[in-house]
Amino acid sequence: MIRLVCCIMMMVISSIWGSVLLAQNNEAGVKVIVIDAGHGGASFPGAVYGGVKEKDINLKVALKLGALIEKELPGVKVVYTRTTDKALGKTLNDDLTARANIANKAGGDFFISIHANAARSTSVRGAETIIMGESEKETQYNESVLYNNNKDELIDMSDENTAAMVRAYIQNLQFTYGEYSEMMARIMQSHYEKGGRVNRRVHRQLLKVLYATDMPSVLTELGFMTNKQELAFMNSEKGQNHYARILCDAVKEYAGHINKLSGVVSDEIVPAPALSVDVAEKSTPAELKPTEVERDLKDKTPNIVAQPAVADETSSEGYAIQLLASDKRVNINDSQFKSYRGKVRCFEGAGVLKYKYCYGAYATRAEAQKHLSEVRRTFKGAFVVHYDGGRVVQ
Repeated sequence: MIRLVCCIMMMVISSIWGSVLLAQNNEAGVKVIVIDAGHGGASFPGAVYGGVKEKDINLKVALKLGALIEKELPGVKVVYTRTTDKALGKTLNDDLTARANIANKAGGDFFISIHANAARSTSVRGAETIIMGESEKETQYNESVLYNNNKDELIDMSDENTAAMVRAYIQNLQFTYGEYSEMMARIMQSHYEKGGRVNRRVHRQLLKVLYATDMPSVLTELGFMTNKQELAFMNSEKGQNHYARILCDAVKEYAGHINKLSGVVSDEIVPAPALSVDVAEKSTPAELKPTEVERDLKDKTPNIVAQPAVADETSSEGYAIQLLASDKRVNINDSQFKSYRGKVRCFEGAGVLKYKYCYGAYATRAEAQKHLSEVRRTFKGAFVVHYDGGRVVQ
């Protein structure tokens, strides 16, 4: 346990430099994409249904995806965590760490881990994409879907010290790779839907492999092996080509958006749409048209939250609670802010989504934290930020 805590502490400290590294990467656009075929070898086959092993599906789609990227984005280097059926470590922790190490040593601009899902119900189907973070149920699984597929790959939050440091890492993640990871996840889900797959949206999970990668990262679940129709499709050449095509188109759209921001011109890549940070809520302001991935999200009746006592809104420095972010300005009275309409302030900050919409003004981080759980009733992805002179700084 002491070793684990020390490792996590080092990762948290190193992540502080993430925004600097990300800025350096973005100056040249997207140049290196790391593709991770989940599981592998005799020890870690992943889910197994109908004689089909998840590791095999993951690898075939990963190799097809890489081939498409190399052909259609010749300026992008593809790095694989594995190209054959092998485990990367003797234990699962070693295996997951090895995957992240490959990505980090390659200087990846993006990491995509490919998996197939499983559920108790054989009728469940569809694709979903996971980014690093605590879900609404924290370490519980998405609608009990990941009950036997990824449970061993989740970070154990039962230890208080580990939990505290992981949450500190997640807080810092929002300022470095979080927005980019979510952008790519949303784009991927949009392309799944365009490709005729059931869109199960973007979720947060405390996955070890995402935690250890020092770059924007996602883990995508192609479909459900427990669903006979989806299993047959994922196990077929046609299905694997189809998934590779979907993911390649998503990568091209993401790369196009990043390259455009960094001044790299490419006529082959279509820019991504504007995206809000809050994955759990529906976005429908006039300035931010909803993406396809957001169309199936259900509006929830907003909780009316009283304005808390502020430290001093005229102060140039303090702490606030960020509700969402955008790559363009949004009217503070827009309906997207729900019960916080007219109560938010716009700051600028790092990342693709440079405009940060925040609530409250507090003298200390501790004071802001007291109100965070209340705000999360409406905006589940809200978090505390430090602002100085109109900018979010940390």
